[in-house]
Amino acid sequence: MPQADRIFGRFPPFIREYIFSHSWESLRAVQVAAAQTIFDTDHHLLLTSATASGKTEAAFFPILSLLCEQPSSSVAVLYIAPLKSLINDQFGRMEELLAESGIPVTHWHGDVSASRKKRLLDMPSGILQITPESLESMLINRSNDMVRLFGDLRFVVIDEVHTLTGSDRGNQIQCQLSRIARLIGKQPRRVGLSATIGDPALAAKWLVGDSNVPCDVPQAPVTGLRWRLGLEHFFFANDNAAQQDDKAAATGEKSGGIDVGYEYMYDSVKDKKALVFSNSREETEYLTATFRQIAARRREPDIFLIHHGNLSASLREDAELKMKNDEERAVTCATVTMELGIDIGRLERVLQSDAPTSVSSFLQRLGRSGRRGAPPEMIMVFREEDPLPNTPLPQLLPWSLLRAIAIIQLYLEERFIEPPRQKKMPMSLLFHQTLSILAASGEQTPKRLAEQILALPPFAHVSKEDYRTLLVDMVNRDFLELTEEKGLIVGLAGEKLLRSFQFYAVFKDSEDFTVRATGENGTAEEIGTITTPPPVGDRFALGGRVWEVDELDIQRKLIYVHPIAGKMEVSWPGDAGEIHTKILSRMREVLREDTVYPYLKENAAHRLAVARHLARNTGICEHSLVHLGGSTWCLFPWLGTRGFRTLRRTLTANARALGVSGIEYDGCCYLKFHLEGDGARFAQRLARIAENGLQAEALVFPSEMPVLDKFDALLPPTLLRRAYATDRLSTEEAEQCIKALVREI
Repeated sequence: MPQADRIFGRFPPFIREYIFSHSWESLRAVQVAAAQTIFDTDHHLLLTSATASGKTEAAFFPILSLLCEQPSSSVAVLYIAPLKSLINDQFGRMEELLAESGIPVTHWHGDVSASRKKRLLDMPSGILQITPESLESMLINRSNDMVRLFGDLRFVVIDEVHTLTGSDRGNQIQCQLSRIARLIGKQPRRVGLSATIGDPALAAKWLVGDSNVPCDVPQAPVTGLRWRLGLEHFFFANDNAAQQDDKAAATGEKSGGIDVGYEYMYDSVKDKKALVFSNSREETEYLTATFRQIAARRREPDIFLIHHGNLSASLREDAELKMKNDEERAVTCATVTMELGIDIGRLERVLQSDAPTSVSSFLQRLGRSGRRGAPPEMIMVFREEDPLPNTPLPQLLPWSLLRAIAIIQLYLEERFIEPPRQKKMPMSLLFHQTLSILAASGEQTPKRLAEQILALPPFAHVSKEDYRTLLVDMVNRDFLELTEEKGLIVGLAGEKLLRSFQFYAVFKDSEDFTVRATGENGTAEEIGTITTPPPVGDRFALGGRVWEVDELDIQRKLIYVHPIAGKMEVSWPGDAGEIHTKILSRMREVLREDTVYPYLKENAAHRLAVARHLARNTGICEHSLVHLGGSTWCLFPWLGTRGFRTLRRTLTANARALGVSGIEYDGCCYLKFHLEGDGARFAQRLARIAENGLQAEALVFPSEMPVLDKFDALLPPTLLRRAYATDRLSTEEAEQCIKALVREI
């Protein structure tokens, strides 16, 4: 009997009916492979296949079949996802699948009502869909109930694994699974799902954690790529008729104060069901307001929605529902919150403003379109300030356009996706889990606590001496208290942290103020949150609209507003993310080669041709160190974020010996500085500094407090500096760059 037929025959009637009702002609390869692992082995499973390839069904069909054959006496399946919106989406899909099964499904996060949660607590069974933060809350506040809730837990399904590996949030999940396994005395099987895994072996190792159970990684069949892809470029306020929008060119009118790049973006999506991605919440807000402004000026319908993490749940859910409705034309401007696997039906086009920071992000965003047999379709638009005659050389290059081409080519040529990064010293998480475990378990001896903590997978590289340093500091600062019996308990400062629901999250957050606007019925509708409260009478943007402040309630962190016309910028704190060195290296090749990329539209192709001409005339592809005139030099290291950061710190730490001053940089593209002497002498001095190997810890200054992760400000500075040197610098990449520089000279 063919494997697919055998597997289909083992599915219970409600699953077979679901398959028939959705008109599936056969099981996909990923679904057959997943079922073989789940039915025929006791292994963990990592499923890596394209967006909309049926990974969720591939995991749950055989899992639910096993539950029907042998029901569980507690929660049977724990589904962990990084976003509330993803859980809400999967909850709806799972409810439909399980309608006739008798297996309950419960979603659990901050926006779910207490009554729904109480039903699960009263009768734990079926599937629990939860965020890492809500699971942390359970481990702390319901520690005595964990065996009743999860004693017969069979499976843990982790969605969007690529967003978790190497991050504090992913490491938090590893800790949670280890703690649950200790409490219930067994290891539930783990299933990881992702469309974009750079190194499946590393991701599988992360999924396995400390369970000592093999992990199967079925190979997805290699298929040809069918993409509709277009990249276009515009200068700000460019008077060149070739870059005027059609309407303005035909009428001779100006674009009403909105540059032609935005007009082009608007025209690209106004008649489509589309997602518009930006790399920040600020840009998402500004784009939404700009599109609405263009629609009002043209007297066209306002079909523009917005979706990001600072909006209220109701606004996000409104955007999701409208995008799922195939009968409604809608365009949603979004950040990473729409990048992940929310089912939004048939999407006609994705528009990307500027370049994504990674191959993984590009593939995730591209994969949101093109479902139901159509090829994925994306347009990228690049807006660049028209350079002045005296603009320095490094600012004349279209860095974002080069990055986008490099990202696309790396995947087309090599199927390259960034591998997961590993944090060897996750000190912020170590602080967090120390408090969490003590809050859940009560008093423990320092030795016993260290044995428990350091046995958790994320802390495998943390030494006992470093952990002792942390514990002593936590006692001295009253986060922990040493009892008369020489045991450790949570101290007063620790209890204060634990009382806040914000403690459960390990990602860095801010003390946001909630924004409320008075609706037509007189009730205050929640719009979302902002970081800094403006004074009464001031204005700010949120939800793609502008609001004027009517009243501030500082104590309750509330801002009452009313809407006004126009658009403004708004700012949130955040991290731009890391760029892999392979992307920078490929950017250099883009400038070197003569390849004609078929996806470049007219303006973008012309902009690249100009950049290539400039690169060849200045020699920046062959010579990393370029003289800009006078005492000004520019170094193009072609390194990713960590290698570039290491090289920059090497120059700063040895500035006097190198004869360097006035260092300027932009992202990880170039280093501009003043130099005493010539380039050859600089390269020789730099080589001497690196000849015995760069020491990462020596590049972090004794006075530094590199506060980057959530609890870093509460850690001993010595540990912070060591962790920064270990996890955020790459001496190997910097040394290779210095050797290459010497060879060029």
